[in-house]
Amino acid sequence: MKGHHKLEVWKRSIEFVTTIYKLAESFPKSEVYGLVQQMRKSAVSIPSNIAEGAGRNSKNEFKQFLSIAQGSTAELETQILIARNLGFIEAPELLLTELDELSKMLIGLARALKP
Repeated sequence: MKGHHKLEVWKRSIEFVTTIYKLAESFPKSEVYGLVQQMRKSAVSIPSNIAEGAGRNSKNEFKQFLSIAQGSTAELETQILIARNLGFIEAPELLLTELDELSKMLIGLARALKP
């Protein structure tokens, strides 16, 4: 497997990381080592695991890394909801919709990788 640059889910997740980084800049400075760091880590994990999996030697390995990326979408969803509850994000619906789309794309890609 190679060519993660061609995958739409990878491209969109890269854009989503940028969105999360910019959003987190507005969080209180007291959250730099808390929620900001966690959200950035989860967001970066999504395209990173897609890329790492695509660089592996088998479809099964790729699927495993897609599963890890999928887990990161769930983590990030939780963190976005926490940020909303704390008043750091007013209307997270667009973020959650895009994250849901990424999740669906990851599931679809994993299903398409038949052993």
